[in-house]
Amino acid sequence: MVIVPGKRGGTAVETSSSCSSRQRDEGNTVTIYPKASSTSAEQTQPAGVPPSPNFPRLEEQVLAYWKTDDTFNASVERNPAGSNGANEFVFYDGPPFANGLPHYGHLLTGYVKDIVPRYQTMRGRRVERRFGWDCHGLPAELEAMAQLGLKTKSDIEDLGIAAFNQACRESVLRYTAEWQEYVTRQARWVDFDHDYKTLEPDYMESVLWAFKSLYDRGLVYQGLRVLPYCWNDETPLSSHELRMDEDVYQVRVDPSVTVGLRLQTGELAMVWTTTPWTLPSNLLIMVHPDIDYVVVESDASGSTERYVLAEARLAAYAGVLGDEAQLVRRVKGTELLGLTYTPPFSYFRGHPRAHRVVEADFVTTTEGTGLVHNAGAFGEEDKMITDALGIVPVVPVDAGGRFTAPVDDYAGVHVFDANLLIIDHLKARLEVDRWPESPDDNVGSTTPGTVLLQHEPYPHSYPHCWRCRNPLIYMAVSSWFVEVTKIKDRMGELNGEINWVPGHVKDGQFGKWLSGARDWSISRNRFWGTPIPIWKSDDPAYPRIDVYGSIAELEADFGRPVTDLHRPYIDELTRPNPDDPTGKSTMRRIEDVLDVWFDSGSMPYAQVHYPFENTEWFEHHYPGDFIVEYIGQTRGWFYTMHILATGLFDRPAFSNCLVHGVVLGSDGQKMSKSLRNYPDVSEVFDRDGADAMRWFLMSSAILRGGNLIVTEQGIRDGVRQVLIPLWNAWYFFSLYANVANGAAGYDAKINFDSSDVLDRYILAKTAQFVQSMTELSRCVVQLVHPALPESLLGWGVCRLVRGLRHAVHRLGGDHPCRGTAAAADDGGDLAWADRWTVGAPDRLAGCL
Repeated sequence: MVIVPGKRGGTAVETSSSCSSRQRDEGNTVTIYPKASSTSAEQTQPAGVPPSPNFPRLEEQVLAYWKTDDTFNASVERNPAGSNGANEFVFYDGPPFANGLPHYGHLLTGYVKDIVPRYQTMRGRRVERRFGWDCHGLPAELEAMAQLGLKTKSDIEDLGIAAFNQACRESVLRYTAEWQEYVTRQARWVDFDHDYKTLEPDYMESVLWAFKSLYDRGLVYQGLRVLPYCWNDETPLSSHELRMDEDVYQVRVDPSVTVGLRLQTGELAMVWTTTPWTLPSNLLIMVHPDIDYVVVESDASGSTERYVLAEARLAAYAGVLGDEAQLVRRVKGTELLGLTYTPPFSYFRGHPRAHRVVEADFVTTTEGTGLVHNAGAFGEEDKMITDALGIVPVVPVDAGGRFTAPVDDYAGVHVFDANLLIIDHLKARLEVDRWPESPDDNVGSTTPGTVLLQHEPYPHSYPHCWRCRNPLIYMAVSSWFVEVTKIKDRMGELNGEINWVPGHVKDGQFGKWLSGARDWSISRNRFWGTPIPIWKSDDPAYPRIDVYGSIAELEADFGRPVTDLHRPYIDELTRPNPDDPTGKSTMRRIEDVLDVWFDSGSMPYAQVHYPFENTEWFEHHYPGDFIVEYIGQTRGWFYTMHILATGLFDRPAFSNCLVHGVVLGSDGQKMSKSLRNYPDVSEVFDRDGADAMRWFLMSSAILRGGNLIVTEQGIRDGVRQVLIPLWNAWYFFSLYANVANGAAGYDAKINFDSSDVLDRYILAKTAQFVQSMTELSRCVVQLVHPALPESLLGWGVCRLVRGLRHAVHRLGGDHPCRGTAAAADDGGDLAWADRWTVGAPDRLAGCL
């Protein structure tokens, strides 16, 4: 055994099997790559390639060598950056949260993040790889709340924002050591020493700059909009957050009701809704002007009434209206427009311009009655109609999803819990109107003449919060928006410059999402995040808004050093309003923090503290060359980066993007810690090795957009069908090479001159393999190429047996299987090889 000095003071171990060594000439120093020398931690094998490898043990030896040798940094430094970074390959690492351990989805993406930069390094490019951490947002807050035993925002405020945010800071980086261990164990080369964290002041300052730049370009505004709203987390969500994962929409059973509302002409307009809790806020009835409606006479309520509904829905309501219902007349939707009616509840009766029949082109007859109840602030399309008509929305629901004044009958009751109470009051109203002598103490504020015609459970797909998994509501909230619709067309044009893998994503999932893009709600009424850098006057008589894009600007205006941009410290920055001659009003920061997706979408420039540092570097290295994440990020990280890149730089954020499918558990469902439906990562590493997992994941259809079920058997099949045969091929080669020249061994050399047909075939297959891997798009799709293994492990080995046997004899060595029946003749060699290619290592050992 020879101990050779390593490149940077470490050592590398060489066994005597020179045929399997790899050397690097660097001046006068030669570093010998380590070779497999043991089958277990306890056993020391003779020099040479062992027949029965212990892959996990071998991987640990390689990792130890890489650490001692500092191989990763050497691989980066060996390639020059070139003029203005012309030889650099820019890789973006999507930041994970560190308040939980990685799963197979992270490992899958991590393998691609390792393979592609390694490939580019082998092509001579300089590839720096910084690890990143996503530190802000509700995931971090929810984890801290669970650790502190907090349930609501009020609990956080009682504890104090400073104490809570400190708990978030500690929690969010709780598992960084475990993450580094996992990532290192999977043999991924990435720089943890110069990582970036979204909670660092430099990173946050770049985010402030981005916000102010968008504001100065007229791309940021404040508005009252109906948004998906999480009452549990007390904050709105962005529309793209509802489309990231399939399990955001879950089947939920809600009560549906059909209610008759009394028109000024005496008929009852039939409206249907799956959200009875919105009926107290009813403002309009919407109809389509071109739909044919009918007036029918029925005793459905116990007395003879006339009802209005779409003719196309008459059959669906035959059971409700009864067999004796009589058609009175047909009317067009246009004939109903302008009719007034009595709302179902009296809370907002007399509201200006409300409670009339209006036109809406989105009304259909696929379900319901063809007349649609409009609650203004509790439906996106509803509010579009009320806004167009100049009707002020009403929002009698607080931040926690509970009713407030003037809906006093349900004050303090959660809207979902109020559904059954509302139905009970509507039932009671029907009884009171039918029998006036009945007590009316259980009708709430329902209006006389309102008729409950039907109520039944209604199962439907309903959006849930992707963070806390509670059902959402749609509610008008004040929010700050990036006006995506203003740059939507340009975003589509820039998308044409991106190479998507698979290619259908460009015009498919991503392109279609861009074509329907909506303005991005970026404000969150929370605590742990980058603050929105807007200060407002606290006196509306002297309005003023100041927006800041740097720490220097803040320090200049507020006259004090700024070292922490988080709440509550940033909220303590106040100053007199310069526009108030009385000197009484004060400039105060709005309380909201930025959507965490704004943080992660700012990664390309914020990680290098642009534009405060590295300005010239960034200009020459943007857009990035490569990113990879799962398909859901077409509506997450990929999308928000694209918005910000278009709005700030009029460029795409990345040039090449690999989109892989979803990793599923062994039961076919999304991986879940609570279900324990996937193999333990550490156990797989310890038993089968990281390379087995790498092969299983990288050779699957998941890299072409499909989904993948992870099973232990699938990973172990990779060991049996690929890794062991490859090892056996190496073992087989070294077995013959080491007995050549009278057991002195044969030094293998690269040679392209052979005229042997089999050699020419292998060289040709190798050339095809190299050619297929030279394009980035092929590199990221075909991370595992079948041509060479098939040639090596199939019939080619059978032919090699005979060729190597004769080569050994020519070189004066002894046949390693001499004396066995398998070596009697060429046919015996082929039989032996056939047994070798399909057998286990212990069978091969029997030939020694």
